[in-house]
Amino acid sequence: MKNIPVIMTIFGGSGDLAHRKLYPALFNLYEQDLIKDNFAVIGTARRPWSHDYLREQVMDAVHENNKEVDENHLKQFASHFYYQSHDVTNTEHYQAIKDLANDLDSRYSAQGNRIFYMAMAPRFFGTIATHINDQKLIGSGFNRIVVEKPFGRDLASASELNEEIKASFNENSVYRIDHYLGKEMIQNILPMRLSNPLIKNIWSGEYIKNIQVTLAENLGVEARGGYYETSGALRDMVQNHIFQIITLLAMGEPTALTSEAIHAKKQELLDSMVIPSADEIKTAFVRAQYAGTDDTFGYLQEPNVAPDSKTETFAAGKVKFTKGSLANVPIYFRTGKKLREKKNRIDIVLKHMNNLYGQAHSNNITIIIDPKSEIYFTINGKRISEPGIRRENLAYEFSDYENSLVPDGYERLLHDVFVGDQTNFTHWSELAKFWEFIDAVEDAWQGENKTIDKLIQYPQGKLGPKQASEIFETPTERWIYE
Repeated sequence: MKNIPVIMTIFGGSGDLAHRKLYPALFNLYEQDLIKDNFAVIGTARRPWSHDYLREQVMDAVHENNKEVDENHLKQFASHFYYQSHDVTNTEHYQAIKDLANDLDSRYSAQGNRIFYMAMAPRFFGTIATHINDQKLIGSGFNRIVVEKPFGRDLASASELNEEIKASFNENSVYRIDHYLGKEMIQNILPMRLSNPLIKNIWSGEYIKNIQVTLAENLGVEARGGYYETSGALRDMVQNHIFQIITLLAMGEPTALTSEAIHAKKQELLDSMVIPSADEIKTAFVRAQYAGTDDTFGYLQEPNVAPDSKTETFAAGKVKFTKGSLANVPIYFRTGKKLREKKNRIDIVLKHMNNLYGQAHSNNITIIIDPKSEIYFTINGKRISEPGIRRENLAYEFSDYENSLVPDGYERLLHDVFVGDQTNFTHWSELAKFWEFIDAVEDAWQGENKTIDKLIQYPQGKLGPKQASEIFETPTERWIYE
């Protein structure tokens, strides 16, 4: 599909997300002719910028992302950008956006198609969506809204926000974006599972002992202490990124590779999710904070963090389903800041089939998401010069050239918004189930907060607290990534 006609309004057009991600991604789509002659972008924010100043910022953003750019193409691309100073709480300002959008629609023959991108603080999402409806910014063609995370902070607030958005957009027009679903190896999960008989035929509880998802960061909260105090690792990483990964791993096989068929299987899976009890949360979930060192702050010493905070920077736990390909198989997760290294990976641990070789290790399938793209099988083989078994890795990894071809997650997902493909976006009914699970854990932790002085402290540069190794269902289970 080429040259899609559309007027796109970016609320937060002067912000960091727009500069680092959206403008470079839009330029790449322009270079691919997905958007070309019949599109325009309205950037809105409080700052008193001009059209020309926004265009300079757009070109700078592209240069920072891509050193080899055709300058004529870049200038032509930037000429499609327009700026409207805007206070999201001021009703009159929406009229100015509407007038500009209508003018651009006529000038660029955009056929009444509109995309609205929420690149602002989440507290403004509902206000903007309400005013889009009240002030009739909706066009006569397709209308789509892209909403960044976090979508609420619990089920109640997420439901309220969803109702506000529904007043202007139906569910098929809402694109709840999670950039993890645009990552190459996340998009590789279903093809790996479904197109390889070797893997497809063992993708069940008969052969898989457990699955482990690790999203590790080596940085602390740094300047984001104020935000992190309202979030914590569970809301910041588990509610969205980790649940997206788990859903793709555990869902049943869809009847087709369509958005409708894939989301139907996701919903069937999530409807069977086991919501943990308070007792289960005590034994199968761990939270902690990174401790300070002689040279670096611990979480409690970070700027804008309360000295008695009980907000977790590390969370580990377990998810199970009663339906789907991995019914009753435990899926363990952990995520944290100030860990040993930045690494996002999935480990699928297979069961031992016999004890003829007692020293044999389990076979594992490992998917490295970041910082490089790789899948490898850990298998057992005979030692060459002495008795016994050795471990070997059979690897599938990208060359440097292939890595250079991998598009950024935002580029992929913006492409899907333009073409109207919701496969890699979250439906409200799925998000509601994520929040139901998270709320159960948060409620139990809030109850515990009344009886504890501080959270477990873990050393920086490790893989979290030792208590995270105690959440497994059986004594023979352990973290594969140690």
